[in-house]
Amino acid sequence: MTHHHPLKSHPLSLFATATLLGLASLGVQAAPTVSRLTPPSELFASGNAAPVIARFLPGQRFDLQATVRPDEAGKSISSARFAIDGKAVDATVALRSCATGCLSAVPTNATIATVRAVSNAKPGIHTLTVTATQSDGQSVTATGNFEVVPLLAGGQKVKNIIIMLGDGMGAAQRTGARIVAGGYAQGKTITPLAMDTFPVTGMVKTSSLNSVVTDSAPGMTSYVSGNKNNNNEEGVFPDDTIEAFDNPRIEYLSEYLHRTQGKALGLVTTADVFDATPAGNAVHTSSRGAGTGIVDQFLDDRKLTGLTVLMGGGRKWFVPATTPGSARGDKTDYAFSATEAHTSEIVKRWGAAPGSVDKERDLLAEFQSAGFRYTADKTTLDSINPAKTDKLLGLFAHSNMNVALDKIDGRRNKARGITGRVVDDYGLPDQPMLDEMTAKALGVLEHQKNGFVLMVEGASIDKQAHNMDTERWLLDTIEFDRAIKLTQEFARTHGDTLVIVTADHECSGAALIGGSRVTDARLQELVREGGVANIRDKVVGIYEQAGFPKYKMAADGYPETTDIDYRILVGYGANADRYEDFRTNERPLQDSQQPFVKKEPLSVYPAGPMNRDTEGKFLVTGQVPGESAVHTATDIPLSAFGPGAWSFTGVQDNTDVFFKLAQAANGVQIPADFLPIKRTIRK
Repeated sequence: MTHHHPLKSHPLSLFATATLLGLASLGVQAAPTVSRLTPPSELFASGNAAPVIARFLPGQRFDLQATVRPDEAGKSISSARFAIDGKAVDATVALRSCATGCLSAVPTNATIATVRAVSNAKPGIHTLTVTATQSDGQSVTATGNFEVVPLLAGGQKVKNIIIMLGDGMGAAQRTGARIVAGGYAQGKTITPLAMDTFPVTGMVKTSSLNSVVTDSAPGMTSYVSGNKNNNNEEGVFPDDTIEAFDNPRIEYLSEYLHRTQGKALGLVTTADVFDATPAGNAVHTSSRGAGTGIVDQFLDDRKLTGLTVLMGGGRKWFVPATTPGSARGDKTDYAFSATEAHTSEIVKRWGAAPGSVDKERDLLAEFQSAGFRYTADKTTLDSINPAKTDKLLGLFAHSNMNVALDKIDGRRNKARGITGRVVDDYGLPDQPMLDEMTAKALGVLEHQKNGFVLMVEGASIDKQAHNMDTERWLLDTIEFDRAIKLTQEFARTHGDTLVIVTADHECSGAALIGGSRVTDARLQELVREGGVANIRDKVVGIYEQAGFPKYKMAADGYPETTDIDYRILVGYGANADRYEDFRTNERPLQDSQQPFVKKEPLSVYPAGPMNRDTEGKFLVTGQVPGESAVHTATDIPLSAFGPGAWSFTGVQDNTDVFFKLAQAANGVQIPADFLPIKRTIRK
């Protein structure tokens, strides 16, 4: 998935700006101003009491923060205090000067006031105020609001929560996988996907705090914090500093349930484990790319999150910087100063680890010293007895794991004695499939007496949709569904388990446009002849010409070949320029996150979509700049299975999902008017 850089320009709120202009026109003396109040609210931003932006569970922890600007140079902010419903917050208010380390748009004499890890147990809408005093005695008060969502008695209490997250998986990706894996006969599905058999399906709105189009960081964290985050940010509200790990925090579902119920956390992904989706369950940062600090926090803050299982790629972050292929570096690490209250209160109030800038840290060794059993390949993973394993770390690649198409190809050819395939080029011929990782994770976690939260990510549905590599995301969706089937079977035999299947967003605007009208042999001839008239006009079958593509599935659960006669054809609505020939690409595009991508044999892989399929000379002009398809704002499906599943019907915001999961874990009913929740103002 593409990485996004944070946009940290935050003008004064419209309400505050209008007030200042009004005062100036009346000749009233200027005063200090509050340019940001956190948690974010429309009451502060625009003066409107609704919609309520920030919502929390009773007792869920979050930070308060305000940026205060003196009215002129030479003055400073001497004090600040916060109040909720008029009652002063009884906690240290840390004042941080913006003389250094703040955004360029913020005056150097501004001050950031922060209170860490507050909570409120009373349901309803609450007013939040901050009052700050300037060095000359002038003061300013700003007001916002937030909501505490009630927990109501009744309902079956869920012990285990499983979140199956198909990154970038919209309705088209699900449908495409069904056509390939299940087949159709006279318009009826022959074999449905596992996710198709879930009894409840709803739709999810996916926007982030600062855009209708989310990236994966807030796309994930909305589900497990109940709040919107800015693009690029995980488990935090935006602030005015440039530091990656000091933003105002929001307690995750894993942290809340570990603190209140002792539940464990498992994270399984086919991506690098530092990536946005796994990190967005356990790590608090404004920079999803700060890999050294992210993986360090996995271990350092395991007592907050209950982290028990961590599997995926990403070995490059776990070995010292002097090790070939390591990506560790001081610039992406974290350390909270013991002498600055702005960050020391994170340690004191949240119980977070202080951290240290230590690029030579051997995190692999430290995980093992902390009791984690470590595995680097499928063979070792298979040998692990989950009944005798308390904690499990699996790192199966330097960065992102290879995709299902290439892993299956490697296995099949190894059985034939053939090497030189993609997994061999990567030096990783023995990687597990996602269902194999999921099975082992469930085996370890099911022994947790207080239950668990498990997030399983099919990561490269998104990554290969970005690359507009159709067959690779299709097979990754099938791989993901095979893991879903395991969790569904687990839930059937463990009646206290709730499983949801969803996505953080849709990627690429994928569209199933029809089916090929020619055999694969004829398609290859047309590719050699080249051009739009041959590859598009003679191949693309629409409406009844599309027919029902017939893929033959092998015993391993994947198509014997994706280059079949009369294949499914996919187009993209959020695409970059690319060449297309409608055949399977032998090699994936280069993955810039791989540490050895600039060395042979990986350096000879296609650098981008304009460097493959060029023989056919069929150029598809994209609608977005660059070399990658992009995320879209399209709603995505969510399917649910197990106790509490019926609460996930209808169209819901991604943040609503968090409250439904938490309600189930607390054995309570979802309020009948949850969307929207009945709102009462607390005086």
